[in-house]
Amino acid sequence: MRKVLLGTVVIALAAPAAAADLAPRPYTKTSPAVIPIYDWTGFYVGLNGGGGSAHQCWDVVNAGGFVIAPPLAMGCQNATGGTVGGQIGYRWQIANSVFGLEAQGNWGNFKGSNANLAFAGVQDEAKFDAFGLMTGQIGYAWNNVLVYVKGGAAVVRDKYRVYDFGTGLTLNNGSETRWGGAVGAGLEFGFAPNWSVGVEYDHLFLSHRDVDFFSTGIVGVPVGAFAGTARIGQDVDIGMVRVNYRWGAPVPATY
Repeated sequence: MRKVLLGTVVIALAAPAAAADLAPRPYTKTSPAVIPIYDWTGFYVGLNGGGGSAHQCWDVVNAGGFVIAPPLAMGCQNATGGTVGGQIGYRWQIANSVFGLEAQGNWGNFKGSNANLAFAGVQDEAKFDAFGLMTGQIGYAWNNVLVYVKGGAAVVRDKYRVYDFGTGLTLNNGSETRWGGAVGAGLEFGFAPNWSVGVEYDHLFLSHRDVDFFSTGIVGVPVGAFAGTARIGQDVDIGMVRVNYRWGAPVPATY
């Protein structure tokens, strides 16, 4: 019995010393956090929708073949309405700077009218039914938030008519495709690896153009006969919400 107790005491005294001689447990470093950086580089396509106003002022410069000099004011109007369309483009990101090229095409339903100041009882009506933009972009990105400005060329499609106020009958009409310039600015937010949503404002400078009008036959002249020419100045303001899908994905970076 004495030998058993003595052996137990020896083991108890030796255990702490043996534990002290064990090598320390290795330290395992925690993996660094991986934070994705949103990269705006790549091709993208998208849809847009919004509304706006086409401001126009008309002056008559020819009436039935007779030149009006100086031109006689016919009045101004704001053709308002909605628009839907799409865009396609490419962006390059260098550090926080973003550069891009974009083409956009939209259908529109902007419509307005005014009382003709030169001819009593007559209304002038305009319909802005399509436009396209070809622009360059310069922007600055804070990860998945992009602010940009843009500028370039614009083309619009307008339809016009002059009608009798009492009956609503069209007396003569005209149409044109007009080129001009465009400037704009936008804010875009990347809400998923390849998706972004944003808002954009554009102003179109379309200057003045002479537009020929042709008779509908109601006023006693043959259908399609030359009725006169109006000098029409036009500027357009448009606001849109845009959604884009981009080919590419955020670049992972460690911090």
